[in-house]
Order: sequence, then C-alpha cells, then structure tokens
Amino acid sequence: MSNLSPYQRVQQWMVFARQWWLFDAKQQDVFDAAQMIARYLHGRHKPIYDTEQDVGDHVVVMNAKHCSMPFDEWRYRYYFHHSHYSGGKKWTQAYELHQKDPNLIMYKAIYKACGNIGLKRHDLIAHLHIYPDENVPEHIMKNITDHIRQLRPVHKSIDEYSDDEIRNYPKIFDYSDDYTKK
Repeated sequence: MSNLSPYQRVQQWMVFARQWWLFDAKQQDVFDAAQMIARYLHGRHKPIYDTEQDVGDHVVVMNAKHCSMPFDEWRYRYYFHHSHYSGGKKWTQAYELHQKDPNLIMYKAIYKACGNIGLKRHDLIAHLHIYPDENVPEHIMKNITDHIRQLRPVHKSIDEYSDDEIRNYPKIFDYSDDYTKK
C-alpha cells in the first residue's frame, strides 16, 4: 500500500507523464526561444531528467510567423541547403527563407538548439509542433496542459488600443487648439 496522498500521487504522475506545452513566439527572439523550447523537448525541466532516457514533453509553438531576430540578423544570417544533386549548394538569407515558409526559421533554430546527439534529435523534433499563426488545430489545443512563459513582454501597437484607452490615458499636458499652424 502506498503512503502517498492522492495529491502527491497526481504530482508523481504528472512528472512521469508527457505533457503538452504552448509557446507564443510573437515578438520573441528566435534563438533564445529555441534554447528554452529545447529544454522542454529534452525534459531538462523535470526532476527525473536523464540523458539516456526520453522524458521530454511535446511543445506547440504558435505565431512563428511573428518571431524576431536580434539586430540585422534577418539580412546577414544565411541558411545552407543542398539538394544532393551536382551543383545543388544553396545559401538563402533568413528573411527570404522566412517569406517562403514562416515556420522554417523557428524549426531550424530549435533543431540546432537540440544539440548534435545523433538520432535522438529526430525523436525530440517529432514532439515539436509549429504553427505560423494563432490557428492551432482543436485536437492539438485539447492536449495542452500548460504554457511556457515568453522571454520578452509583448507590447500592444497603437492600433490595438481602444478609443476609451487612448482618451483615458494620463496626459502630462493638453495642447491648445491652435498648437499647429497651417
């Protein structure tokens, strides 16, 4: 007979269960986010983590189309592809690759962050689900148990504020009606 209370038993089950995590990549640095997502794919966030065992979780990434890169990485970062035919080497700039497939930049960053551990990397990537926008299929959303906190706060743009919020925003001073001259 187990001495665990029902609450402790559920906690233990949650540690051994494969959970589904949701990450919103909107305005997040793709490289920092990839490091954090790889941690969940490996299972390094769990107390039972072992390098020889697959204890990682599933991660669903949404808004991959709206990810960001530091500085001018969109222009200066190139990605390599080889078609396995003679003369099939190709280097593509990050922004061109992102225009062709909005998920590919995030996928490549996470793939690299998972490390060079041979065939295990493919098993980890199999638990990764990337979507370019907020339209995640319903059968995937039913599996999600928690979310991964974003690294950077996402601020609203000016057109996302309502008229009431703009009108009630505290002002330092009011401009006079004749402030601008025609």
